[in-house]
Amino acid sequence: MKINRHDQAKILSAQEIAWLFDGKVELVSNLKLLLLLLVWSGKGEGMQAISSLSLLSYVEGLPTERDRALFGICLYTTARVNEACSLHTADVYRADGRVRDRITFRRATTKGKQETRSVPVSPELRELLAEYRSDRPYLFPGRWGRGHICPESADAILRAAFKRLGIEGASTHSFRRTAITWMHNERVPIKHIQSISGHKSLSALQRYIDVTEKDKEMAISTLSFRS
Repeated sequence: MKINRHDQAKILSAQEIAWLFDGKVELVSNLKLLLLLLVWSGKGEGMQAISSLSLLSYVEGLPTERDRALFGICLYTTARVNEACSLHTADVYRADGRVRDRITFRRATTKGKQETRSVPVSPELRELLAEYRSDRPYLFPGRWGRGHICPESADAILRAAFKRLGIEGASTHSFRRTAITWMHNERVPIKHIQSISGHKSLSALQRYIDVTEKDKEMAISTLSFRS
């Protein structure tokens, strides 16, 4: 897990992913309740008014359809953030505006400019993309519609969302690590994962796969020789 931008980006849990894309509902803190009590008591309303207040608050995750589409691509295709930022609209949508069945990552935008690759669009990603539209050549236009959004701007948007949600040790790379680890845990063959992620070698890919304490416990539990 990253601390002050050191070490690897953390693997996101299913709950944290849900918070990012759907927002987070949480109990109002004791301090907030106390402040509400003081305010309402000062108005002479007393506890009767307090009982009518909601004890839940909503914390926004990724704030716009654009942001959810951008980071949805990172999560559901294992794309690096610079690959997602530099996508052309035609790489994702048909001329009639419908979402394509596969997203094309052009060779010029991949790390090391290795080769063009295409990744199938999952149902959950299709939903996110169907809610977003771009009438510009680039899928995610930059400021004032010039070029495409820069990875640094995307990083700032995501870090703000992580901070609001209380998610620590994560970065734009967390989506890539999460997706790769998730597929590996679901027993997807590593060569298949490599064809999606675009890693040049299996050894490079394996560095992305997170091994948890639970994984080690399960591995040790298989060592039964005398029963």
